[in-house]
Amino acid sequence: MTANRANGAVLSAGRVYTDLVFAGAPRMPSLGTEVFADTLQVHAGGGAFITSAYLCALNRQAELAANLAFGPMASKALPQISDFGVGMSLSTRYPGDDMQMTVAITGRDDRAFLTHRAGQGATVPDASDVRKKNICHLHIGELNTLAEHPALLMLAADCGLTVSLDCAWNDDLPEGIAQLASQVDVFLPNAAEMARLQETGFDLSSVPLAVVKQGAHGATAHRRGAEPVSVPARYADVVDPTGAGDAFNAGFLDGWLKGWPLGDCLAQGNMCGAAAVECMGGATAARVVGAQAEAPRQRQVQQ
Repeated sequence: MTANRANGAVLSAGRVYTDLVFAGAPRMPSLGTEVFADTLQVHAGGGAFITSAYLCALNRQAELAANLAFGPMASKALPQISDFGVGMSLSTRYPGDDMQMTVAITGRDDRAFLTHRAGQGATVPDASDVRKKNICHLHIGELNTLAEHPALLMLAADCGLTVSLDCAWNDDLPEGIAQLASQVDVFLPNAAEMARLQETGFDLSSVPLAVVKQGAHGATAHRRGAEPVSVPARYADVVDPTGAGDAFNAGFLDGWLKGWPLGDCLAQGNMCGAAAVECMGGATAARVVGAQAEAPRQRQVQQ
């Protein structure tokens, strides 16, 4: 029996990283030069985890289907994931010392990432284990995870789950990804990613609902056969933009699963994204975002 979407859990599949976040760099480093950042922090990261952390903050159960490759950083990363309330029983531990790590550098006006991957991006749990978790929805954290594990779509179909897909930047787009992406219910690229996909011939109408994240310009939902719906961004003092799009995903999906109007879903997504950029580390602001969760919807209803 499929879990109720209004209060069911979300299974997030994708790569999980240890993030080394350098903030306050005066400029992006270039070959042959050295740049000094004001601060350095270490956080569990990756889109699947960050989205899960914010879902938990919104009082929705979240489970990871991830390859946990933390190597010697496991003692730092695993307790962080647990502290946010994210379930890991459907994930696997990658053997050995190889690790998935991202170096995130944020400056006054820009950011850059250097990432190392290890092994496969996600797990594909047994359908019987998924059904035991009251899961109603599958969120896939990046195009590459879907390309590596198309069986995730079969798992969702077997368990009666709706499916969402983030994009994440790829210099080389996976082959056949447009056909795979067309099978999801909600596609969540940012504006740059969407522009890149459209240059390759990707048709926005190939997915039932595409939500394009536009940073300081808010977000726009494109539902097939309907007029786009846009909601402006909430003002934020940007400290570290890492994970803002993943935080947005959680806010939007929580509202969408509850059956809210698209404007309300976008407003809650913008609220989570704005909170994320005001703290170092992609998931850090999830600790305080729960108290603000109903405010965007209340404002929309009053209007």
